[in-house]
Amino acid sequence: MKLVIIEGTGKRDTIKKYLGTGYEVIATGGIFRDLQKNALSVDIEDNYKPKYVVPTAKKDLVKKIKDKAERAEDILIATDPDREGEAIGYHLAYILGIKPDQAHRIVFNEITKGAVSRAVDAPRAIDMDLVHAQQARRILDRLVGYKLSPVVSKKIKPKLSAGRVQSVTLKLVVLREREILNFKPEEYWDFGAWLSKLQITNDKLQIKEELEFLASLVTGQDGKKIKLVNKEQVDAVIAGVAGAQYIVKEVRRSITRKHAPAPYTTSSMQQDALNRAGLSLKRCGMAAQELYQGVKIDGVPVALVTYIRTDSVRVAPEAQYAAKDYIIGRFGKDYAPEKFNFYKSKKSAQDAHEAIRPTNIENTPDKVAPFLNSDQLKLYRLIYNRFLASQMSEATFNSVSVDIDANNYGFRVTGRTPIFDGWMIAYGEVKSEKSKVKSEDEKEGGESENDLDCKELPRFEEGDVLKFLRLDFAQKFTKPPARYTEATLVKAMEEAGIGRPATYNPIIQNIMSRFYIEKDGKNVKPTELGFVVVDLLEKYFKDIMDVEFTAGMEEKLDEIAYEKRDWVAVIDEFYKPFAKEVETAMEGQDNVKITLEVTDTPCSKCGKMMVVRMGRFGKFLACPGFPECRNILPADKPVGKCPDCGKDIYKRKSKKGRYFYGCSGYPDCKHVSWDPPAPA
Repeated sequence: MKLVIIEGTGKRDTIKKYLGTGYEVIATGGIFRDLQKNALSVDIEDNYKPKYVVPTAKKDLVKKIKDKAERAEDILIATDPDREGEAIGYHLAYILGIKPDQAHRIVFNEITKGAVSRAVDAPRAIDMDLVHAQQARRILDRLVGYKLSPVVSKKIKPKLSAGRVQSVTLKLVVLREREILNFKPEEYWDFGAWLSKLQITNDKLQIKEELEFLASLVTGQDGKKIKLVNKEQVDAVIAGVAGAQYIVKEVRRSITRKHAPAPYTTSSMQQDALNRAGLSLKRCGMAAQELYQGVKIDGVPVALVTYIRTDSVRVAPEAQYAAKDYIIGRFGKDYAPEKFNFYKSKKSAQDAHEAIRPTNIENTPDKVAPFLNSDQLKLYRLIYNRFLASQMSEATFNSVSVDIDANNYGFRVTGRTPIFDGWMIAYGEVKSEKSKVKSEDEKEGGESENDLDCKELPRFEEGDVLKFLRLDFAQKFTKPPARYTEATLVKAMEEAGIGRPATYNPIIQNIMSRFYIEKDGKNVKPTELGFVVVDLLEKYFKDIMDVEFTAGMEEKLDEIAYEKRDWVAVIDEFYKPFAKEVETAMEGQDNVKITLEVTDTPCSKCGKMMVVRMGRFGKFLACPGFPECRNILPADKPVGKCPDCGKDIYKRKSKKGRYFYGCSGYPDCKHVSWDPPAPA
């Protein structure tokens, strides 16, 4: 019997199915040997030597793995195909007495029979460069966390913590919020003219129709680009075009092409999951993991997507050939490009894995829909359609740009109609584009892949005299930058080069769990505590809080992994100046006092106005008379009345993270329910 050791328990059945008899599969459940939980666990004086331990909760599992390994004729370490997986593989080898240079490590990017079979036939040694890179990251994060946390705890309030990448991510959110707070709106005016032209819309029957369209003002009477910023300027234009003839001055026609988007990376998948399917990072991560590990289809576990932690847009040739055959069979040969589409990964990408794609192009979303829950289906449909589109031909359009003169003022209308929908058919029907005046805010929003539900323009020729219908103008004000959502924060982290695909979600959840940021609808914003922490760290730790410095550290970790750079030297170069900054910060006498938010809710026991405080499970209202008065209330509003005692019911969160509805009369009234109370 051969023993195969994996990480996640969820994919055990899928892998076992493909391996068949002669193999036993056991899962570590993730990390099982790590730095000590309540100690630095790094010997700074001995080249930053880590002290690893097996936590009590994992000791029985480790004993079970050892027992099975002793009876196995061969051991295959099949932990995840990333740095953390390689490090877990190293720890497995260590506890089982396997030398890292022995060929026991196997990897596969997708859980399919072919991929698993090929991996089993090609074991390799543990890649110690990847292990060292992961170990360096872990030690760096431990050193920073254990040295920074006492600083913020001493100077702000007890039991606070800070981290390396988490702190600079928090800074991004704080900087954006300050941009919003300091933003001064500027006035501007959209200005256009509704015009029409008689157009033959049916050649055979010679049916004519007045086609209306909106042309936007682009140049003044001097021929220069014009921007209207007050009502006086608008009135001047109104007077200037009064009674004018609107004459077509120039018509520019072209065929434009729109290339298919690249298949998903972790970051782009997370962004689309929120923006197009309404899935939070947490829900997206859970659904993606389940699709990767395998779901039961007709009672048989099937992994539907490839590895979901990647920054690469590379696609395996066999997947491209399979996609091409499918595209030709379903849509026709014109929809498959003559040469495969290739996409360039970002410079910072590790490119260790493929892009995220379906493991089998024949498993269409409609085919597997009966076997998936709502989140799984939403995400799978996104992944499937994105990959399918990425392998299809370009979409082509007849594009037109028309310049119109009115008393030397220049107006312009643009539009396009589809010639060939190409890859866009994977996102649904493509329609022609409507002419419209777009404000600057609308332009910043960009265009979605299939947002082309637009109005047809008439046929223009130079010298055409157009019928004037009415002017269209509106006062606008520039808007501040939008708050980050979880998805746009991931995008900002990726663009800044901080974090890696496997760390985006944990980092954001980390600073949210510490109440440094909070949700405001779909957006995230810093709390008062978040502002204070950033300001303090900025004062003493310029490098830690510098985005470019943090991105540079990610590059150095990559160099350890792929260029065999010495991991001890990388840590030493960072730690020595950092330790001096910690010493300076601890000696400073500038403790910070957080201003508590006072509410309009009086304390029912002493009458003082309750204040907002942060606890283990979020915000709550507390009496400022503490410790003399210990009255507390939930911070949120009641959702109903208790059917047992008539007091208010509040939505609360259990220690395991599940929401329930409990009576405010606890402990006298112990009414709880998993379902919200009926409306009054």
